[in-house]
Amino acid sequence: MSIANTCVLIAAILPILTMGMAKAATAGKRRSEGGYDNNHPRDWAAKQTGWKARAAAAQNNGFEALPLFVFAVLAAQLAGLDQARTDMLAMAFIGARLVYTGLYFANIAALRSVVWFIGLGLTVAIFAPTLKLPF
Repeated sequence: MSIANTCVLIAAILPILTMGMAKAATAGKRRSEGGYDNNHPRDWAAKQTGWKARAAAAQNNGFEALPLFVFAVLAAQLAGLDQARTDMLAMAFIGARLVYTGLYFANIAALRSVVWFIGLGLTVAIFAPTLKLPF
């Protein structure tokens, strides 16, 4: 498996781990005390505040960013682009996602948006050479 493919796997697991941290923070509490409710997980997530609410939002964003990243890696590999370049950009994307998630937890919105755009740019850069643009 290439490094880029490993990064795809990591990108798929990161959102789960992100929300898992919020769930773990309520371990030991009863549902009536705000502990995690596996019977109604979305209702539980909607009631969260502070960093746990931001963890839920970061999880959603991670899942939203995933399809384009997966497509980019697969398109680059199917087009036979330089695997080392694809690997490097995929690792940078994972780094950007980690920073993004940290900024989300810390509630630093403006910088988080900048890092989100960097992640998007990295994703586009992965498959951009596959595009046959007329200019």
